[in-house]
Amino acid sequence: MYLMLVALVLIVILVALSVFIVPQQKAYIIERLGKFNRFNTAGLHFRIPLIETVAARVDLRTSQTEFSIDAKTRDNVTVTMDIAAQFRVSTTQGATPQESGIWRSFYMLSNPVGQMRSYLIDALRSAVPQYTLDEVFDRKDAIARDVNETVSELMVDYGYDVVSTLITSIGLPPDVERSMNSINSAQREKVAAQSLADAERIKVVTEAKAQAEAMEEAGRGIAAQRRAIADGIADSLAVIQESGISAAEANQLFVFTQWTDMMSEFAKSGRQSTVVLPSDFNQTASMFSQMLVATEAAEERDAAREAE
Repeated sequence: MYLMLVALVLIVILVALSVFIVPQQKAYIIERLGKFNRFNTAGLHFRIPLIETVAARVDLRTSQTEFSIDAKTRDNVTVTMDIAAQFRVSTTQGATPQESGIWRSFYMLSNPVGQMRSYLIDALRSAVPQYTLDEVFDRKDAIARDVNETVSELMVDYGYDVVSTLITSIGLPPDVERSMNSINSAQREKVAAQSLADAERIKVVTEAKAQAEAMEEAGRGIAAQRRAIADGIADSLAVIQESGISAAEANQLFVFTQWTDMMSEFAKSGRQSTVVLPSDFNQTASMFSQMLVATEAAEERDAAREAE
């Protein structure tokens, strides 16, 4: 009875050791007596206890490694770049197990992540010196893509697919960063000054155009006013002459009327403080006569000049 119990326990142990389950997105490498035998993917599997062992549990999911490097640009500026590389074990099946990505990922490199980092660092330090500092910032995605293609071709031989390489940030020395900030600030101030100058120029031009248009309209108004005055004078003289008054008398009457209108406007405005008038109102006629004499003298002088 005791022997049967021992045998049953042994059988249970052997069965437990022979049955194993591989999780999803995993691959188990099975070795028989220390030599590669096969690899099993997700599902229920069996192995020979004590003879076959699980040598490795390979993760088929995409992983990521992050690191930083220093590199010098073409214009001799040392930049610090933060790199994130995403990779996974290749599931490519070869003609033999040794040609598959799972086999290569485990047996060919002892430190595959470290090896991949070395390739990426070497590729980046070879690529960055081809560009200036500004070009590194502008073309960082293109640089990362070129580096990724180069490293992918190398790592595929070791059973790894490099999915993508990202330059997540670019750091500058403090003095260079301050200089760049000063340059950017100066450029922004230049643009702002140019914008203000353009706005001021537009304002001045607009005001000048408006003033010119206003002066043009004012000139038209003055011309129209003078035409109206001339037309009114002509009409007044025509009416006066129709009443039987001679042209000379009409002119005298018109001059006197203009003089009286001027004095009326002077009295209405009240802005002047001094006016010279005859002490005797009867002398107004003599003033008017003097104005007429002066007018006639001027007319005779002009006629004499024309005759010469």
